[in-house]
Amino acid sequence: MFFKKILILITFISFSLNAKPVPETFADLVEGLIPAVVSIASTTTIINQSPDQNVPQFPEGSPFEDFFKEYFDQEKRNTPSQRPMTGLGSGFIIDQSGIIVTNNHVIEGADEITIIMSDQTEFKAELLGRDPKADLAVLKFNPDGKKLSYVRWGDSDSARVGDWSIAIGNPLGLGGTVTAGIISAISRDIGSGPYVKFIQTDASINRGNSGGPLFNINGEVIGINTAIISQSGGSIGLGFAIPSNSAIKIIEQLKEFGRTKRGYLGVEITDVSKEISESLGLSSTEGAFVSGLNPNGPAKAAGIEEGDIIVKFNGKKIKKMSDLPRLVAESDIGSISNVEIWRKNKFINIEVILGELPEKSYVKRSVSVDIEVASLGISIKEIKNQSGVEVTKVNMDSKLLKGDIITEVNREKVTSTQQFITLIKSIKDTGRNSLLLKILRNNNSEWITIKFKD
Repeated sequence: MFFKKILILITFISFSLNAKPVPETFADLVEGLIPAVVSIASTTTIINQSPDQNVPQFPEGSPFEDFFKEYFDQEKRNTPSQRPMTGLGSGFIIDQSGIIVTNNHVIEGADEITIIMSDQTEFKAELLGRDPKADLAVLKFNPDGKKLSYVRWGDSDSARVGDWSIAIGNPLGLGGTVTAGIISAISRDIGSGPYVKFIQTDASINRGNSGGPLFNINGEVIGINTAIISQSGGSIGLGFAIPSNSAIKIIEQLKEFGRTKRGYLGVEITDVSKEISESLGLSSTEGAFVSGLNPNGPAKAAGIEEGDIIVKFNGKKIKKMSDLPRLVAESDIGSISNVEIWRKNKFINIEVILGELPEKSYVKRSVSVDIEVASLGISIKEIKNQSGVEVTKVNMDSKLLKGDIITEVNREKVTSTQQFITLIKSIKDTGRNSLLLKILRNNNSEWITIKFKD
């Protein structure tokens, strides 16, 4: 009996030494995070033509959803009318220039976006880019000299089930609300598309928390709170966040291009059933069965065939068919990817140069006025939030075309119209007659040479 007590005590001491201490409070941590979390008011104008008009369809969880339903239920007039409607969501600042991350469904359909800081200061924001497939959006506002607090990204891949998680947001219009819990699951598929596997948390998340940050114990953002599962509409401890490691690359692309650039393989795939694996002599149902190929796609060009089973992509196992689209989409366009397939009772490795998945852009970039560059016989204009300058007018004998985007001159990157003009002048002053230009034409990169005009 004595030895049994000693054994129990030793086991308890060993567990205590390995376990991390439970924090007494999150107050000090949260105090520094709240100023970087904002409330987002999205306003849109609806036009009612008749009382029988259908309610507009918005994504599930959109802040406009309930407001529109209530409005149309009460609308009894037959004459056309307009009425502004406002929905509330959350977001967070990621740098001092005023860049904000939120969910796409928080701002989708909005005519006007207002940022409300923790001290109730308000700013108008513009949309830099949004990605409905990943449910992410990037906003920008002018802080007008105000010093901004901002958050740091964390490594979502290092998060483990049982780790502390802290959510801050604007649930039901109650800005600056803090809730805490643990990470309940990782890499959770909730049927919202192939591009994101979610972090599940039991930190209380309600309507209005969408777009807000999920922090780890170090105060780093490991997720963007996006969805809940609830029959009542309130929190029952099933909240889901987009992992930071999945979001960071998309956010950078939305900032730069206004849209997401995803890798493209060009295959049609299905699950590997027991019948398929047995008939092809594969001992597992893991992988993605290639049921079809785009005849002009990268996979076809590389030698992948219909009937192959893709088991690995860049060394990562394809446990389920849905793993492949996400891994391909997260890969760089033009990169050489190693695809391991099962064909005729053996594993084969094939190298594929990834293409670009066609994506729609949801933002119209505002541009500056045309500037004539007489020495080249062209006019150019600035492209907001994008490198390079756009050609707006050309001489008849020019190799350039209207709409070309000049991104490099003699291997120097072009960042603005002013920098382009300065660069052209400095090159001409050296006595050179020709320029080597890198351009984007119809989304394809090309190199051309042009000469200075006399």
